[in-house]
Amino acid sequence: MQQDIESRDAVLIAISPELPDNSLSDEEKQQIPFEVLTDPDNKIARQFGLVFSFDEKLREVYKGFGLDLEKANGNDKWELPVPAVYIVDKDGTILYDFIDTDYTIRMEPADILSVLDRV
Repeated sequence: MQQDIESRDAVLIAISPELPDNSLSDEEKQQIPFEVLTDPDNKIARQFGLVFSFDEKLREVYKGFGLDLEKANGNDKWELPVPAVYIVDKDGTILYDFIDTDYTIRMEPADILSVLDRV
């Protein structure tokens, strides 16, 4: 996928609220073929209107699964960004976006390549 993106003169960048030390092991970090940026306190996601907060009931569900957002994100806000894909021109213009509040629905890699071929 990474090579397919680069062959279209594009760059893949991921943005996560997770602290780098909490998201992946050092070995996993070395195997990622693209840059992963940290968005402390969801500052970037907030600018795009993508942040949602967990109510107490959902916090307990996550804790029951052993997931600790406070530790992972380095704050006590219990917030995550809605997953999103943006295709941005070199001048910063957003050419395409894909946003779905259902985190299980993601843009397929083939669809990303298709959009890159059109823009």
